[in-house]
Amino acid sequence: MSFDADRLYALLPAVYRSRDAEQGGPLRALLAVIAEQAVVLEQDLEQLYDDYFIETCADWVAPYIGDLVGAGDLFVYPDADYNPRVYVASTLAYRRRKGSAAVLEQLAQDVTGWHASVVEFFQRLATTQYLNHLRPEHLAIADLRTRELYRDTPFDCTPHTVEVRNIAGRRGRYNIPNVGIFLWRLGSYAVTDAPPYRVDERRYLFDALGRGITLYSRPVAEEQITHLAEPVNLPMPLSREVLDQHLDIYYGKGKSLLLNVDGVEKSVDCIQVCDLSDWSNLPKNKIAIDPVLGRLAFPSETSPPDKVRVTYHYGFSARLGGGEYQRANSFTPCLQPIIRVLSEKPTLQEALNDLARSRSSGVVDVVEIEVNDYFSETPTINVAPGKTLELRAAEGRRPILQLKEDLQIRGGENSTVILNGLLVSGGGLHIPNSDDNQLQRLELRHCTLLPESKPAIKIEAPGVTVVIDHCIVGAISSVEDTRCWITDSIVDAGAETAIVYADMAENKAGASLTVENSTFIGRVHTVMLELASNTIFLGSLTVERLQQGGVRFSYVPPGSQAPRQYHCQPMRPIFTSLRYGDAGYCQLSPFCAVEIRQGADDQAEMGAFHHLYQPQREANLRARLREYLRFGLEAEIFYVN
Repeated sequence: MSFDADRLYALLPAVYRSRDAEQGGPLRALLAVIAEQAVVLEQDLEQLYDDYFIETCADWVAPYIGDLVGAGDLFVYPDADYNPRVYVASTLAYRRRKGSAAVLEQLAQDVTGWHASVVEFFQRLATTQYLNHLRPEHLAIADLRTRELYRDTPFDCTPHTVEVRNIAGRRGRYNIPNVGIFLWRLGSYAVTDAPPYRVDERRYLFDALGRGITLYSRPVAEEQITHLAEPVNLPMPLSREVLDQHLDIYYGKGKSLLLNVDGVEKSVDCIQVCDLSDWSNLPKNKIAIDPVLGRLAFPSETSPPDKVRVTYHYGFSARLGGGEYQRANSFTPCLQPIIRVLSEKPTLQEALNDLARSRSSGVVDVVEIEVNDYFSETPTINVAPGKTLELRAAEGRRPILQLKEDLQIRGGENSTVILNGLLVSGGGLHIPNSDDNQLQRLELRHCTLLPESKPAIKIEAPGVTVVIDHCIVGAISSVEDTRCWITDSIVDAGAETAIVYADMAENKAGASLTVENSTFIGRVHTVMLELASNTIFLGSLTVERLQQGGVRFSYVPPGSQAPRQYHCQPMRPIFTSLRYGDAGYCQLSPFCAVEIRQGADDQAEMGAFHHLYQPQREANLRARLREYLRFGLEAEIFYVN
């Protein structure tokens, strides 16, 4: 039954409704409050029924249902990217098939949320052949006539001699009782119908910023639960050999790669895989692709193309810095209507100008970019007093704003500017100090401002609050009379010795800083560190006001001038890579000290990828391996990346 104020009011006798109308409607107002609470009660009763089933229950109920089937003791965090719901729902199915490699693989995927592959190492041992029962697939020597496509991966089928070291601690692998569970921490993220970087009229780079990146495969879902994962089912970097032999699997519409030239999607017959290290040895009549370097070249015997669009996948650790991943929950609600760039306005500046002209009615608040494309312009943002402007990429889009100079941001009193999902290159953001600039707040959500030598964000106007969330940004320059909040982000100056946060114009202390779950690469100089939690400072930290604020569960380099520290660690972090553009950028290495990998306040890792809860995922899996292993077998977890 649906409750609303009008329905309840109509149930009253007419005499009471008449008297209520004469007195200004106090009874109607009371029934409106009662109806509102009745709706809340009705929704709560509906949710109580849904909570009986693992498929529809609330997240907090899943562990309780898990206890009923013996699938309890799970680490559950409401803001984590993984959820034990699938594991609880499949527990009985696991137990029917326990002891098989397929169930171990499915268990690893459901518990951790990572892609997984299980290898029974006894099947990779070199064995003596029995002449009456030959097994050609189990040769005792390596086959030199066949190129090894998956060397140093779980799919390396080269036979090995027995290792006597125990598999615990990842010391030994190839022995009869050993089982390896390989996990992929890096995911594969799509870039769809985007412009490549143009080197000349025939040579291009897949990455729109002109970086050499390794292309990744798009994982294909397995159709049967008993199927063991193959390379096509996993987010793996594409090698030249693999792509060349399986081009029809990885190239095409809805697959890992696709080229659109002058409005026509090129078929697989038009593509050839090549080594384009020196851009030579090009095919005469086919388009050359190098997946290792992310390069693309057109044959010299055909006319150069006018318009090229590419679809590809790249590797990264998390949904950070913008992309085609889901981020609609980060959009500011109640901002309507929306000016859409390209379908309604051709450029950002025209959309912003139309926005300024519409301010008299006070209804237009959002400029949304609908395409993956270059926007080679330097717009000016000026927000009316008391208004909020959100400049954002549409869901599933990653546009590139190519600035010729810094983007100037101004606003009236109590005004706010929000940037969401943008990739900014060529310049930074500048909040100038002028009499007409009284901007109150600047928010960056899921944006990337390329880490370069010059400041990516310059804050000169006093009284501004800057909020950075799930972003990758370069150095920040700010005057003392401002505030900066940074969460779940990477702030990178390009080197540990470079200045990443300060008032760089005069080499003084920067604005008051509050930071959580973030990674700083470079020297930080701030007037006051209100709070630093679960953060890695890979560079000296200098704070002027040591009597205020504090640092907790973080890494602070030796010799830093920091306020009170609580549970901070002296072990230096080890990263997979510190080069922006690499798939393992700012990812903690498996060889990093456990005090860093599990040193946050909730025993997750410090730094920008704290929200992945990687130690908890591994702990959940280890706690359940023994139940599903065959008697006498030993299993160990190996990280592929």
